[in-house]
Amino acid sequence: MANTKSSKSMEVPEAKAAMDRFKTEVASELGVNLKEGYNGDSKEAGSIGGEMVRRMVKNYEESQLR
Repeated sequence: MANTKSSKSMEVPEAKAAMDRFKTEVASELGVNLKEGYNGDSKEAGSIGGEMVRRMVKNYEESQLR
């Protein structure tokens, strides 16, 4: 049976709000101004996702050392 759920949907509703806050925080630190809606039309906006992943991986790796 095919999975009909969108790959962009979140299993935990609170996770979307947390990820949006995280994205806004990273964008602010990188000096990228986000607009309402779609932001994937610039290299600067694309850098936000990459930085988010780097931070999540770093956090995971650090948690494994504890």
